[in-house]
Order: sequence, then structure tokens, then C-alpha cells
Amino acid sequence: MRFLLDAEQRAFAASLDALLTAADTPSVVRDWSRGDHGSGRALWRRIAEAGVFALAVPEEYDGLGPRPVELAVAFVELGRHAVPGPLVETVTAAVLLDKTERLLSPLASGETMATVAYDSPYALDGDAATTRLALTPDGLHLAPGHGPVRPSLDPARRLTPLTPGGELLTPTPPVEQALAWARLAVAAQALGVGLALLDKTVAYVRQRTQFGAPIGSFQAVKHRLADAKIALEFARPLLFGAALTMDTADIAAAKVTACEAAYTTARTALQLHGAIGYTAEYDLSLWLTKARALRTAWGTPDECRALVVSGGGRRS
Repeated sequence: MRFLLDAEQRAFAASLDALLTAADTPSVVRDWSRGDHGSGRALWRRIAEAGVFALAVPEEYDGLGPRPVELAVAFVELGRHAVPGPLVETVTAAVLLDKTERLLSPLASGETMATVAYDSPYALDGDAATTRLALTPDGLHLAPGHGPVRPSLDPARRLTPLTPGGELLTPTPPVEQALAWARLAVAAQALGVGLALLDKTVAYVRQRTQFGAPIGSFQAVKHRLADAKIALEFARPLLFGAALTMDTADIAAAKVTACEAAYTTARTALQLHGAIGYTAEYDLSLWLTKARALRTAWGTPDECRALVVSGGGRRS
């Protein structure tokens, strides 16, 4: 079975690619990692104007959705350009908030960004988010604040504990549905990260020479890159197939496949770049660390594999 994007979806991806290319996202990521959110917020508003966050918000709350296929298209591009911020968390919040109009409309427009603490006291980018949600045994709370920022493996993913308590928004939020959307977005983001790493590595091995020849001409290098390419291309139809069915098992399969493909590609990129790949000053590191972080975000590989084995079977 083939999952091909239509002309409108391809044009949407191309427009996002052009927007993000012009934004110089590596410099935005570095600002974000220092706690300077100015350039990141400006980029966030442009992404929202393109309709990305509205794809997870129903039309009756000023959104365009739910449109999971288009959301997957968008998040591939966000991952390809290593865009910082609580992107997945804002989508997750849009699903959790369900019919809370006063909070949904600002998310769709980009006026606010959201983060969610789930199965952990820490939330991503709680210092930048304006809507902070905490899932507890008694329901979904609007957290009143956050604690000190803690760094993570990915400099664009800053962790903050959320202040306990706050307004109880609903005792029965749609947690399983929100998890499905979160995992779909992570899978798409990981695929984009892997594709960017592959492109950057192919360009590098064509330029770097040893023994008077580009290292990309060596058979061992070709094999490593071919393996990475196959893994990423195998993940692509799983991702868009899952976006069509929104079955929890399909989404789990897409997430584990895309994240493992991105992680494999990151290891290949690091090996073929040599020591320069380790340096924080080199842009490649922004994608390397993101591939590692996304691998366990919103579900570890073991958790996703367990869902696949159990069959899932629920549409979200």
C-alpha cells in the first residue's frame, strides 16, 4: 500500500520548508537554549499563522482540525529544521483541553504556547509556555507557575517542574487520545530530524577527502548511508498510514520505527563526521541531540513495542 501526499499537502510542506529555511533555526535554537525566547516566539507566531497548531484544534474553536495527516506533514518539516519549543506539547494540550474554548482558541492562533506534565513532575519549556497543564490522578489542572529550569540532553528542550495545584479544568481529560496525537507528532518530528541528518551527512561526505578521494566514494560509507536511507523510507509510510487510521497500535509502530531510524541515522552522521560532530558549535549537534531526546519522548521504544504487540485497536 502506498501513502502519497496530494498536491495541497506537498505545497503545505514546501511553504513550511521555505519559512523555516529563512528563519535560520540554528540561531533560534541557540537563543532558546540560553533562555532568550524572543526569536523563538517570533518564529512560533509565523508557524501558527501557517496553520500548524490549528490542525489539532476543532473548527468550532477557531481551528482547522482535527487533521492528523496535515499535522504529520507539518511536524516532519519542524523536525527537519530542528525548531525549538513545546511543539508536541501544544498539540497534546489542544487535545486534552477538548472543549475549553477560552484556552483552545489562543493555542490555534499562536497567541499562547502550552506545555504538559505527564507521568513526571517536569514539563518541557515551562518557562516559555503561557499555558501549563498538569495531568494528575484527579484530572487536568492549569498549573499556576513553574520551578527552576533544568537543562536536558537537547539544548532546545528545557525542563521545568510545574507548581502543584491550580484550577481543575476537567476530572476526565481524553488522555489516551492526547497520547496518540503526541506520539504521532513525535514520530513525524523524528522522521524530519533523521532526513535532515542524512542530507547533511551526504553533503559532508562528498566534500571531505581521504587518500585524495571524497569519503562518500568509499563502499563502507555508502553502505552506512544506504542503511540509514532505507530505515527512514520504511518509517515514512508507517507514519502517514498511522495518521490515516489514528489507531493506537499503528501510531506506536510509527513512533518506534521513526525514532529508531532517526537515532540510527544520528549514529551514522556522528561517525562519518568524525570529531567535529561532537562539538556544540557545529550545527549538526542540534539534530544529533534531538534525535536522542525524541527517542523516549511520550513513550519509550519498549512501551511502543508493547502497544504494537497488544494490538491497540483504538482510534484517537
